Amino acid sequence: MDFSIQPILETHKVRLVPLQESDLERLYQVASDPLVWEQHPNKNRFQRDIFRNFFDGALISEGAFIIIDKVSNEVAGSTRFYSYDEDENSIFIGYTFYGRKFWGGQLNPIVKKMMLNYIFQYVDLVKFHVGAENWRSRKAMEKLGAEFKGEVMVAYHGEPTKQNVEYWIKKENWK
Repeated sequence: MDFSIQPILETHKVRLVPLQESDLERLYQVASDPLVWEQHPNKNRFQRDIFRNFFDGALISEGAFIIIDKVSNEVAGSTRFYSYDEDENSIFIGYTFYGRKFWGGQLNPIVKKMMLNYIFQYVDLVKFHVGAENWRSRKAMEKLGAEFKGEVMVAYHGEPTKQNVEYWIKKENWK
């Protein structure tokens, strides 16, 4: 891989900054709300020790970001690039979550478009894992123009395997 999966990405509304150990407490303040995880496959990530495992997985991935809303200067959530496949020239975007204050607005579409615009300079295919019961995220994928590819079982870092669905966006179909 001859590109970074952890650059600083920024628009006038949002800034993605590479996740660091020092971000744990600020990010946990967002993640400690049980409703944030209500539709996710691993619903107990609001618990500190479970979130710590999730956070450690994010650091290990070396592709995770803390999302900063530039309007309010608040931590909005986190997302990441992961599982680059050189043979297929593909990568995943996921592990995304937002505090409830940022649900339903324009922040997630802005973040995803910024990430896709950046990564399509280097890859031909972007994939997404979404919890099978995460209807908010599934709807967001469809609004983004992602193609539903089917159900898959996914084992997150240090967590049990859970039912997910997979979506794809090909470079030639990205606007």
